[in-house]
Amino acid sequence: MVLFRQRRVFVGVAGLVFILAVVYAFAGTTYRAQIRVLVRRGRADPPVAAQENAPPDFSRVEVTEEELNSEVELLKDEDVLLRVVEASNLASHDWLRWLRPNEEQAARAERAARKLSKRLDVEPLKKTNLIAVSYEASDPQVAAHVLQSLATVYLDKHMEVHRPGGQLHFFDRQTGESRRQLEEANKKLVDFTKSRGVVMAAQQRDLILQRVDELETSYQATQIEVAETEHRVQELNAQLTKLPQRTTTQVRSADNPELLRALKASLLDLELKRTQLLTKFEPNHRLVQEVEQQIVQAKAAVTAERLTPLHDETTDQNPNYEWAKAELQKAQVELRGLEAREVTTDSHLTGYRMEARQLGEDAIVQNDLSKSESAAQENYLLYVKKREEARMGDALDEGGIVNVAIAEQPIVPALPVWPAGVVLLGGFVAALTSGTGAAFAGDYLDPALRTPEDVLGCLEIPVLASLPKGTGRRLSA
Repeated sequence: MVLFRQRRVFVGVAGLVFILAVVYAFAGTTYRAQIRVLVRRGRADPPVAAQENAPPDFSRVEVTEEELNSEVELLKDEDVLLRVVEASNLASHDWLRWLRPNEEQAARAERAARKLSKRLDVEPLKKTNLIAVSYEASDPQVAAHVLQSLATVYLDKHMEVHRPGGQLHFFDRQTGESRRQLEEANKKLVDFTKSRGVVMAAQQRDLILQRVDELETSYQATQIEVAETEHRVQELNAQLTKLPQRTTTQVRSADNPELLRALKASLLDLELKRTQLLTKFEPNHRLVQEVEQQIVQAKAAVTAERLTPLHDETTDQNPNYEWAKAELQKAQVELRGLEAREVTTDSHLTGYRMEARQLGEDAIVQNDLSKSESAAQENYLLYVKKREEARMGDALDEGGIVNVAIAEQPIVPALPVWPAGVVLLGGFVAALTSGTGAAFAGDYLDPALRTPEDVLGCLEIPVLASLPKGTGRRLSA
């Protein structure tokens, strides 16, 4: 009864919906093209840093949700969409361009990019490393071409974002500069080595210091020997003053027979002379007394000769004196040698100390130059390695080897998203549903009283009579 009463509303709404479905089925057909992007870990780009990079960690192969979402946002980036609009010439497909003939090209491209972002569906697939990208257009060729352009622009953008360009040129320039610094550091070190006449100052200084220690030990030992030798010389001089130069080696005692014979002969002559004088003179005579006195003296001489025999003594050089003298001469010679060695050792020590001090200063300078050379060499090797990494990165970029790949290339769709039969069937169902709903809504909103029960319920007065609708009159109380 409601549909019958509101048949005009029902037919109008249902007809309008069905006509729209028919128009869409034959004039608004859309085609959907799609691609799938695989996010992977097939390549590890080293960071651009001034120090050597740590070895890449290949143990973690999972792709995180943040990385997937980053790639999704990169696919929907405004710059990417503008490039796709330019590559696909989507701005020329906008029918609003005829209403704005004086509009700038940038505004048209931005409007086309906004429309593209609305019709572009980018969604990561759950529990996978895939990102599904779809685009709908009335022309299947346009849909496939837009996604193909999107894939190309997206890969370029991915390389730009994850690996900035110009690294090879930068590291090539830095390699040349570091090589120049290394050559300059080498030249300074070589010039210093030639000017100072040293090869390894630190090692030479250590050798000189070792010699200084040995010479100091020898110098101290020489001083001790000098003191000992001086004391020995003093002792030998003291012994020489006490020891005689010669000593008696043999003593012989014997009488002098010739002297005794002469004395006895003289005594005999004196006795004979006294006898002769006694024959002539008295014993008291002066001549007799003189002869007797001579006889007494001769007897005394004979007696003394017998009491004091001859002594024969043999002397020789004193061996102790000669030993002490020889030892003294030897000690004096040794002392002069030790003193000369002491002076020479002290002179060498002074020279070695000065040389060690100079080598120490040279070692500091040479160490600084060596450190500068080592630092320059490390920088040069680092930049050479960085340049090789940048060259490999550029080669990988040229080969299209990145951490994302187009797993499913776009193809020109042959069938529309919604076939005409499905659209017509859906339109018919939608027409019936919308028409019925509109009829019930119109009937509900209609203020007319249609039955005696409506009059009684609304006005609370009894109905005396009712006429059919065909009479053209409504119910009256």
